[in-house]
Amino acid sequence: MRSRFEPDRQLTARMAVTMFRLGLVYVAFVAALIVLLKSVVLVVVIAAALLVAQFWFSDRIALYAMHGHLVSREEQPELHGVIDRLCATADMPKPRVAVSEMDLPNAFATGRNADHAVVCVTTGLLRRLETDELEGVLAHELSHVAHRDVAVITIASFLGVIAGLIVRFAFYSQLFGGRNRDQNTAALLALVMAVSALVYALSFLLIRALSRYRELAADRAAAMLTGKPSVLASALTKVSGDIARIPTQDLRTAQAFNAFFFTPALGPGTAVANLFSTHPSLERRLEALAAISVELGEAA
Repeated sequence: MRSRFEPDRQLTARMAVTMFRLGLVYVAFVAALIVLLKSVVLVVVIAAALLVAQFWFSDRIALYAMHGHLVSREEQPELHGVIDRLCATADMPKPRVAVSEMDLPNAFATGRNADHAVVCVTTGLLRRLETDELEGVLAHELSHVAHRDVAVITIASFLGVIAGLIVRFAFYSQLFGGRNRDQNTAALLALVMAVSALVYALSFLLIRALSRYRELAADRAAAMLTGKPSVLASALTKVSGDIARIPTQDLRTAQAFNAFFFTPALGPGTAVANLFSTHPSLERRLEALAAISVELGEAA
């Protein structure tokens, strides 16, 4: 079922290109592991099992990591009411609704498709935003579900996760088991770690390029659906400013899920935020929303 969120052909094209490139990298990665480890069955079974696990259980993993839990209409009537109205306006299935017991003001959507999606907001976000601002943020998250980029990011991030795990495993194997191995085994572990590190770097860059664009696409879709780009800009400014005051330890807890968040859990001025952020800069997003305001004003 097609929703009433404004379609974005550029986002669709970018998702297709990113998945194609990541697919090539993934095939090359598996082939390299098979050559190095000399076990087709072992590599394929492990890779397939982990892919299926991440794809099918991504929503549960994200909720668990972010201390989130599903909430009923009786527990959060206002939150359910806002999502009900947006889903009716967008003509899309209502996702499950969750709340994360974190002061970090943020929201995210996850799940393999629209019928198995979850939209989660933190208590910090609920406490800070007015109802119309919350509506803008939730419209942003629902657009990720409608555009299917949540599923794409979930699958795309799988390769980086696997490569990162292998790098860590090889590193600790070298660090703690070096005395009990011969030179050939040590060289093999070093090669596996090098290949995995390269794959992680490539997937890291591809995912972030897609993620930055999809956030702009979600901002636009949400603004067009609600007709209130200035309200979304207000929520974005408020949330970004408050995140800068969240303790660093709390930010680090959430950073693994930055690609899924409304705004990244990073303090201002960090090298990661400037060079490898999953999101466009606040200034870029506000400029785009201001242009939409002008566009809607001209249309009126």
